Amino acid sequence: MELLDMELARARQRLNRAERSLERANEMMDEGCGVGINLALCSRIRAAQRRVAEARSRLAKIDPGSTDTASSCRLPM
Repeated sequence: MELLDMELARARQRLNRAERSLERANEMMDEGCGVGINLALCSRIRAAQRRVAEARSRLAKIDPGSTDTASSCRLPM
């Protein structure tokens, strides 16, 4: 059971890191730094959205009920 707990902790940590990265990228986009910077940020945001989705998927495979409570930031549709 200890191994499962460790895997759950890692999955939650991955999800939290991915969500924080996505939030930071969105905040930077809101600052309006210019076209060149915004294009790079769009790429960064898409990559962060992918990481969040992948982290949620991994967490759901380990503990299907945990994705509703562990995730605080939803992907925009």
